[in-house]
Amino acid sequence: MSERRTLPPAVAVSTVAFALAPPKDATLDSSTSEGLDPTALWIPLVRRTRAPFRDMWALPGGPTRWDETLADTALRTLHDAVLRAPGYLEQLYSFGGVERSAQAQRLVTIAYWALYGEGDLAADPAATPQPEHSRSQRGRWDDPNGVTALHSDQSRDEPDSNVAWFSADRLPELAFDHGDIVAYALSRLRSKTEYSAVAHRFLGRTFTLAQLRQVHEAVRGQAVDPANFRRQALAQGYLVDTGERETGTHYRPARLYRFAAEAAPSENTPEQQHPQQTSPHQTPPRSRP
Repeated sequence: MSERRTLPPAVAVSTVAFALAPPKDATLDSSTSEGLDPTALWIPLVRRTRAPFRDMWALPGGPTRWDETLADTALRTLHDAVLRAPGYLEQLYSFGGVERSAQAQRLVTIAYWALYGEGDLAADPAATPQPEHSRSQRGRWDDPNGVTALHSDQSRDEPDSNVAWFSADRLPELAFDHGDIVAYALSRLRSKTEYSAVAHRFLGRTFTLAQLRQVHEAVRGQAVDPANFRRQALAQGYLVDTGERETGTHYRPARLYRFAAEAAPSENTPEQQHPQQTSPHQTPPRSRP
């Protein structure tokens, strides 16, 4: 404890990455044995391999290095876990409680949230370039020194046995205060449900109304009435009927839509937004016990 008092706070990054479904090569948590929940969002977690919180699940992340930005750290550590780059990345909040790192050196975490679209996760890991900083000297995401070899006995094109995907609404107890970070990220995402840009990043260039409804159901965590959703979505004016229909289906092909140009976000990939300015008096919501 005396050494802890003499050390300056360390700075790390953690990322909450959302997807409508895990990638096909992902390891799923044991509660998914009955199948994937179509009204759930999914996030990757990493099992810690050392104290504190050894063997507990935590968000992908790690210490930021002297020669990389905070966003670079988020991209590098997320790529190490998922083997693919996200389509969208945004700074979320800063977490710096005095006792959040237990008895270890005090740790201030800059949290990010990321979105993986269907196309992002469908990419072949072997064909997905790693961020520049992760090609040279790398450390385990939970190594405070950041200098040990990462998966020296594995190819980084292969899934890590210490990485698994979980339903965002059925998480285990997480290390540190990562449960609070996930809760805050979910709150931020669900507050943007009405913005077409959120759905745009989960979907491809064209999509059916059923696929758009699935995004809204997953973000909200509950089913919505198909007829009401169709009527409201078309009335808002941000959808354009392409005049095309689905192909290769065994049922009547549905119409394909796209977002109007003014409703679509920038095509930069991954998209890195300016950090959101948060009032010093505003605090993130606490996760439920």
